[in-house]
Amino acid sequence: MPTDAEYLKSLIRSVPDFPGPGILFRDITTLLKEAGGLGRAVDAMLGCFAGTEVDLIAGVESRGFILAAPMALRLGCGLVLIRKPGKLPAATLSQEYQLEYGRDAVEVHRDAIRPGQRVLLVDDVLATGGTMAAALQLVAGLSGTVAGIGFLIELPGLKGREKLGDHRVESVIQYA
Repeated sequence: MPTDAEYLKSLIRSVPDFPGPGILFRDITTLLKEAGGLGRAVDAMLGCFAGTEVDLIAGVESRGFILAAPMALRLGCGLVLIRKPGKLPAATLSQEYQLEYGRDAVEVHRDAIRPGQRVLLVDDVLATGGTMAAALQLVAGLSGTVAGIGFLIELPGLKGREKLGDHRVESVIQYA
C-alpha cells in the first residue's frame, strides 16, 4: 500500500510552462476531484502536527483555504482567512512582500487573532516562501503565536523554508 505522500503525489498533475515558460506547476485540482483525495491530504497534513496545541488555522489565499477549512473542522478550532488586498470587508492589517517581478500583499482582519492565540498557518505549496513570510508577519502583528506552518507540497529547490525563520515547517510531499 502506498504511503500518504506517494498516493497524494500520484493524484497531482504537473503542468509545464504554467503560469509562464520554464515553470512546472503542481496542480492539486486533480487530487481534489478524487473521492477521498482531499480527506487524505487533510489527514496527512494534520498528522504532521499531531499533539500540537492549535487555537486557529489560518489559510492563505486561495488554495490554502481548501485545506485549512476541513483541518479547522477536524480540530474543532477557528478558521482565519489571509487574503489578497481588498477582499476582506472589515478593518485589516496588511503586509507587503517581494515577488520575482514586483510586489504583492496579503491582509487579515484586525480582529481575527487575539494576543497569544496559537495559529497553524496552512497553504498548498511552499515555493519561494514570500507569501507565507508575509502571513507570518500578520500573525506577529496581531500578537498571535505561530504553532506551525503546514504545506501539502514543498519545492525544496526554491529554498522557501529559509524565509520562514525558526518556525516548525512541515510538508507532506516534496518535489526535487
